[in-house]
Parts: sequence; C-alpha cells; structure tokens
Amino acid sequence: MTETLTIPARFNGPPESANGGYTCGRVAQLIDAEEVEVSLRTPPPLERTLDVVRDGERVELRDGDTLVAEGGPTELHFDVPDAVPLERVAEAEQRGREHWTAKHPFPTCVVCGPDRDAGEGLRIFPAALADDDGLFGACWTPREQDGDHDGWVRPELVWAALDCPTSAPVANFATGPPMVLASLAARIGCPVRVGEPHTILSWGLEVDGRKRRAAAALYDSDGIFTSASRALWIELRQ
Repeated sequence: MTETLTIPARFNGPPESANGGYTCGRVAQLIDAEEVEVSLRTPPPLERTLDVVRDGERVELRDGDTLVAEGGPTELHFDVPDAVPLERVAEAEQRGREHWTAKHPFPTCVVCGPDRDAGEGLRIFPAALADDDGLFGACWTPREQDGDHDGWVRPELVWAALDCPTSAPVANFATGPPMVLASLAARIGCPVRVGEPHTILSWGLEVDGRKRRAAAALYDSDGIFTSASRALWIELRQ
C-alpha cells in the first residue's frame, strides 16, 4: 500500500505553499531517528496528496515526478545558550513586535505571521534581546488545538516553532529580498506541554552569500532546554 501525506491549507508559510518547518516535521516523523534533517527541494504544495518514498533510512516526499522534500538521520553539533527568563524575553518581544510585523514578507505564515489570529496561528514573534549581541527570543504558549489528546504538542508543530525564529538573526527585513527555508535539522528531546509558557532562543551561525545558517533552542517554563534546531535559509534572487 502506497504511503501518502497531505498538508492542510491552514499550515501555509508563503500564501500558496506549506510552512517549511511544519513540512519538515511531518517528514521527520517518518524517520526512525532522534536527530533528523529534512531538505526542501520545491515549495511544498497544500491540500495535495504527496507520495512517501522510502530508501533505507531516508524518506522522500514526491508530488508526482517532482521531489518536494527528502530527509534522513543527522547529528546536531552545537552549544545552546542558557535559558533567558520569560519576562525578559516577553519584554524584548513587545519592543520588537513592530519591527517584525511591519515589513513581514509572509504575513499569513502559520508560525510567525502577524495576520494570523490567536488560535489560528502560533504567533511566534522573535525579537533581539537587549545586551545579548545576536541573540533573539520569542515566547510561545501552545494552545489546545496544537496538541494531541494527551496534552502534548504535536511534533510537527514543535518543528514549525523551531523554524521561523531561526530566520530572525539572519533576515534582511525591509532591506533585502525575503528568504525561504532550504533545510531544517532538529532534535525533539522532550515532549512539549499544551498550555505551558515556553521560550525560544535563536542565533546566527553563518552568512555565505545568499545562504544563511542559524539555530534555535526551546525551553520550558522552568528554563529547562528541551529541543534544538539548525536551519539553512536561502535569500531569494531579486
């Protein structure tokens, strides 16, 4: 029996395609590994039945003859910063929200789009932390609709939450072309509880021409590190 996967229209990034982190998270669940990297080869379509093709430890997601995404086991090798108190992150987010929302290239993105209402989107708005050169923070309290029947956030939404914040340290908001996610690697170390306030920290790793690499980490309400991601973004050509 052929495996298939369909991404509902709600989980868009750009208006006509799926959010990259959400897509990577759906693919990652098909791979038997704690640390997984998924590469996006073309904008993931919404509301279309996609074929899952397995090759050993690796998985491909295909739209007919078009390769949409592919993923497999990986290893994440980087240090994460200590947690920052929720109040300090919230203050930074409040100060930086206008900067994030004013020139947002994809304002209806399910993760970070300012045009998505609470409950319809995750509304994660990263902002630069004061006195922390290059470190960005965002608050996230997952809602009931983001969870399973046991009160835990669905893994693909944790991947999504660890996607968009990585763009903040390396984005050219209002000064350059928008960026799109090319690949995302993540390790979901601990389940994420619905209704619990969390913080997300993100920081840049490398800028190489149009390629931008960054990382993010997720912390629970006690400041305990739970999950991490590493992203590659590509700046679109003018």
